[in-house]
Amino acid sequence: MAEAAPLWAAVVLPVALVLVAWAAASVDARSAGLGRAVLRLLGQQRRVTRAADVLLVRVGTTLLPVAAVLAAVVLPLGFRSVSDLPDGIVWFNAMEALAWAAVWLTSWGPNSTLSLIGGYRFLAQGLAYELPHMLAITTAALGAEALRVGAVVDAQAGLWFAVWMPVAFGVYLLSALAMAFWGPFDQPVGTDVAGGAAGELAGVDRLLFLGGRWLLFVVAAAFAVPLFLGGGQGPFLPAWAWTVLKTAAVLGLLMWARRRVPTVRMERYVELAWVVLTPLAVAQALVVAVVVLGR
Repeated sequence: MAEAAPLWAAVVLPVALVLVAWAAASVDARSAGLGRAVLRLLGQQRRVTRAADVLLVRVGTTLLPVAAVLAAVVLPLGFRSVSDLPDGIVWFNAMEALAWAAVWLTSWGPNSTLSLIGGYRFLAQGLAYELPHMLAITTAALGAEALRVGAVVDAQAGLWFAVWMPVAFGVYLLSALAMAFWGPFDQPVGTDVAGGAAGELAGVDRLLFLGGRWLLFVVAAAFAVPLFLGGGQGPFLPAWAWTVLKTAAVLGLLMWARRRVPTVRMERYVELAWVVLTPLAVAQALVVAVVVLGR
């Protein structure tokens, strides 16, 4: 049963997320140079392009990590979360939409062609992944007959949703990568457009944007645990330990996929999302609905 976390958890949450994101980025970089890169960005002068809307850039780069942290308030560590909202799944999806706005503002503000191309790529990718993504998380809510994340965890006491909702689980993992535009879905910041949405960023702005991507990636991966992997459910170990282990496993899988799977061309991903993933996600939701009605 989900419990309320102490008030100090609201202060600890951002720090914990930053530490996890730092650890994941360090493993991904496979070097000890991450700290030096951060210090270099902190000392680097911000770049301002001609006729740029500086306010939009500042708001966008700041909003991305803020949206990631706000999305994490409904994430349970074991059976405790900072806020187990009655509609926590809707809250998570709303904060994801806030991250959309952050990326778009960041790409629009510099008044740069390549940056704007990256922003449009992100919107095209988002429109493609969002529907199967929403169907996947809604399917988990349907299986628990609740929108509260704690209730979804409680509903998996006997069997994880990943076992009898494998399509929804797989779709969610793909959309987690697309949400943070990592790995095969990194077209919005592709090298062919000189960094795209992040191409005109330097100094603190670039650090906030890149850090926000890592935070969003960590939160998206972590949310798979309460949705499909039973949260803190597990034998022998304490609930918080199971949550940490499962989150590390999902992060490891997604980071492996990021390095092994090549970048997907935008039009092919859009076709895949609409022609394959969305029908599969709808079929999975219908199967779960039949099971729920038959209880």
